[in-house]
Formats: sequence, structure tokens, C-alpha cells
Amino acid sequence: MHIRQRGRSVECRTVTYDPSRNTVHLIEQRLLPHQFKIVGLRDYVSTARAITDMVVRGAGAIGATAAFGLAQGARSFSGSGLVRFRKHVDLVYRTLAEARPTAVDPVNAMRQILARMQQGRTVASQVSLAVQAAQAFAEEDVSHCAAIGDIGSPLIQEGMNVLTHCNAGWLAFVDIGSATAPMYAAHALGRTFHVYCDETRPRCQGASLTAWELANQGISHQVIADNAAGFLFSRGEIDLVIVGSDRVLGRTGEVANKIGTYTKAVLAHRHDIPFYVAIPLSTIDWDLASGAEIPIEQRSPEEVLGAWGMTRAGKRQYVRIANPSSGALNPGFDVTPPELITGIITPLGIFRPSELWKMRDRLRVGTGSDAM
Repeated sequence: MHIRQRGRSVECRTVTYDPSRNTVHLIEQRLLPHQFKIVGLRDYVSTARAITDMVVRGAGAIGATAAFGLAQGARSFSGSGLVRFRKHVDLVYRTLAEARPTAVDPVNAMRQILARMQQGRTVASQVSLAVQAAQAFAEEDVSHCAAIGDIGSPLIQEGMNVLTHCNAGWLAFVDIGSATAPMYAAHALGRTFHVYCDETRPRCQGASLTAWELANQGISHQVIADNAAGFLFSRGEIDLVIVGSDRVLGRTGEVANKIGTYTKAVLAHRHDIPFYVAIPLSTIDWDLASGAEIPIEQRSPEEVLGAWGMTRAGKRQYVRIANPSSGALNPGFDVTPPELITGIITPLGIFRPSELWKMRDRLRVGTGSDAM
């Protein structure tokens, strides 16, 4: 995507990798929308920590970050023994996989890379294959998001009001985004529409990231408090809901996404408004049999008890807003059942949740991986 920096348009991706320096480069998303900064991470431990600390976040973005982190970790190995190398790679894999447990994209991405690495007979060849496979996953993420935009754009008609929750934009992927992809495609076709961005407490990714993206693209939008959506639904002021996901169960069609997504799905169902989930194929989990099995990340209570912002002096600062002696519960995700979902927008078409398992052979092939 293009962003405005110092009065000029700059092309940028959320995640990149420099093999010559074995460095993963990320947009520091915790500073947005107040400051744009790219950070370089020199080892896989720092890359995993960046995922945990939400320097980078979003299904495809952390998938690509984990992919590059695995290649980065493989390249850091010194020696030629395959047994020691495989133990080292296993440690790298586990470190990155545990960075944020709810999203499945990092695991699916790294499975693709491990499968590709097995084609090499030496440490050097496996390292080279890891780098190639990581780059391929990043490009696949972009192409999947572009296809989601093409397939989903007809859903957004002239004059519509669209609701989205959290950030499933290009900042959440390598580029373009999932939930925002149909919006960007429709906007490019000249359609006029308006987007309501849920603020998405407690980290406010909708207010800080989605709104920043839409502003850069010149798309009409407003930030709303999370609890305002019901009011807008009741007034007939929302025509369509599009969200992303961190894990969709291929067997059941259940969707894990940022906390509050289930609430919006219930509201949309109550008011007979279409509710779509946009995902690349790497977000599908073909293994788990129930949404109850999805590991739900429990994040720091401090995210609920206070908020980060930028002072007038340009310093990032945390301010506590809750009662000083109170604690907080902070689940990062919830699970939306398939009966509340109108359709899943994928790079290969729009499917009902119940159709995913029936289409599994086609959808698995679409990932370009035989690792599953």
C-alpha cells in the first residue's frame, strides 16, 4: 500500500526480510497513528517477542513474521550437522509458535516452510529453501488478499454503510488486508460508501490502525465506540459487516477473532444484516474439531485498566483509567458460531461456513502446501 510521508506517497509493506543481514523489518504498529517507524529485528527471539508484544499483529502479518523468523533462526545456525540443525530449528519453531497462541497463520506458515526444507539434503540447502519458502509465503499472503478484494468488492454497493471490527487491513497482513480488501477494491472502482470502525478496546486497533489506513486511502469513515454499534443497527444505519479472523475451523466453520466480534455477529443476526468474514487460506485450521478447543490468549490486565497515547511532546505514555485497586479480565479473542455468519470470503470464492469442510481438498491445494 501507499502511505503519505513528508508530503509524498511511499510504497510500504508491513513485514519484510533482508537476507543479506538476516534481519526482519516490521512497522512498529504500537506507535501508529502518531508515528510511523520501521524496526529491524536481528534474531528469531526478538522476532518472536515482537509478535508477543504486538509490535506486529494481525493474522497474515504475524504469519509472515513467523515465516521470516523461522528462516532467520535457521540462518543463525553454525555448523553442518543435520541432527543438531533440526533440533535448533525445532526450538525456533516452538518459540515462534508460542508467541501468540490463538492465531493459526504462524503455524500454517511455518509448516509450509518445514515441508519445503525437507527437500534439502544439507544444512546449507535447507537454510536456502527456508528463505525461499518464507518469501513465497509472504507473496502468497499478498496474492490471497488481492483475490479477496476482487471477490468481495461486489458486496459493497454504492451508498452503503459498512461496519468493521478491529484491524484486518494491510497492517494486519503483508499488504492489502482481508476485511479491508473488498473496501479498497470497491473504492478503486469509484464506488462511494462509508465505513464505521469499531474502536476495538482495549488496544483500539480500529481507532488507531483501521482508521489510519482508511484515511490514507481517502475512504469515508468514522470511529465509533464499541457499544455504539447496536444503536446504529437499530436505526438501520449499517448495511454490511466485514471482519477478519485469526483462526477459522475448517471442520465447523467457527471463527476466532478479536474480542467483540461475536457481539457484532449477534447484533447483525438480530437485525438481518449480512455478516462476512474475510480470510486468506492460511487462516483455516483443518485440525481442531470444536471452537472450544481454540486457545484463547489471555492478555495483560493493564490493557483494560489503562490506555496508551501520545503526549503533546510526542512521547508515548500509558495512563491508568480504572479504579486503582481493581483488577481486570482480558481475553484477546472470542469465537463466533457458524450460524451467525453469512459467508467466508476466501481467495477462491465466498463459502458458507458449512461448505469449508466439503471444499477442503480445493482449499488446501490453494495454500500451495502439502504440509497439512
